[in-house]
Amino acid sequence: MIIKNVKVYTEEKTFADGAVVIKDGRFDKVLLGAEWARQPEDTQDGQAAMQTAEEEVIDGGGAYAIPGLIDIHFHGCKGYDFCDGTEEAIEEIARYEASVGVTGICPATMTLPVEELTKILAVGASYAGKDTAQKDGEGKLAPAADLLGVNMEGPFISVEKKGAQDERNIIPCDADICRKFLDVSKGLVKFVGIAPERNGDFVSFIEQVKDKVNVSLAHTNADYDTAKAAFDAGANHAVHLYNAMPVFTHRTPGVVGAVSDSPHVNAELICDGVHIHPSVVRATFKMMGGERMILISDSMRATGMPDGRYLLGGLEVDVQGNRATLASNGALAGSATNLMDCMRTAVKKMGIPLETAVACATMNPAKAIGEYENYGSIAPGKKADAVLLDKELEIKEVIKGGVRL
Repeated sequence: MIIKNVKVYTEEKTFADGAVVIKDGRFDKVLLGAEWARQPEDTQDGQAAMQTAEEEVIDGGGAYAIPGLIDIHFHGCKGYDFCDGTEEAIEEIARYEASVGVTGICPATMTLPVEELTKILAVGASYAGKDTAQKDGEGKLAPAADLLGVNMEGPFISVEKKGAQDERNIIPCDADICRKFLDVSKGLVKFVGIAPERNGDFVSFIEQVKDKVNVSLAHTNADYDTAKAAFDAGANHAVHLYNAMPVFTHRTPGVVGAVSDSPHVNAELICDGVHIHPSVVRATFKMMGGERMILISDSMRATGMPDGRYLLGGLEVDVQGNRATLASNGALAGSATNLMDCMRTAVKKMGIPLETAVACATMNPAKAIGEYENYGSIAPGKKADAVLLDKELEIKEVIKGGVRL
């Protein structure tokens, strides 16, 4: 496959006119600028690079060609949730995500009983080892997003900032239980969230597991000093910054201030237009830089579905438009917006440069989960996951592993 006449997003976080050659499901060549202009006309038309008559040539018509997006924190879509604990649920989630240009996924768990979480992780590990490029009902290839990891949002969180989590299942952080999660998932767990203020020995916990998994601060009521101590001990990630944590003020900077003062820490942002005011999104990028910001959707099973009442972690959630709230008290309960829409909102409504937003939805999450060797950018040798966007950032094409959706 050859994708020509596109503006290719480069690893330097810029766009350059050029073309991309795909072979055997991976990017083979990236021809940019003058290099592309020097190619013979027959090569530009895709003839010289073709190996067989079956190979495709896609004329992008000047579209943006970006890597497939990677969502490292969401719960579900199309009526399914990762915590349903079935391969059917994961498959349906993965197919929907691929259809909207999210080609790599790292879904999040809820705060559930330990034994239930271990079963969910075991199912995820089983699914991750299978070929997802199966055929649909018409016999056509219907690729799904790759399951790259799991983000454990619970159960080691706080009651005060539990949000849509069920406090009956909240427990203190425990290294033995964490190792059990890692073992049963066969290494699929990429993040384990904790609320350090609930555990006097949180430093010991972090030191025991930090070399095996990323430790994040999640649903925490920690003050600045406690959060900073956790980051100094080796925690390196913050779950949906500003949400489910203390308010950031000039005298009590809390977790947000600790993230700002800890250059090794990555932070998730939900840019759905509901969870964070656009001004705060812009201020956060100015304060911390785009290199460690990661766009997430935090989407729930209602994403891609009609308005109505749905379940999240066993709790009832009302969804209207892109706003999801707990039926019990009206608190925000995840989002109903996919990551592509979040990235589009960040650019078109929040003023984040496209080049920055793309990195925060592709390169940064790939690096955070240790998958940048194969995902996150358009470069020779990496999996051929790409999305073509028009000038309005609407999807023209999704290519997954060298296959057009």
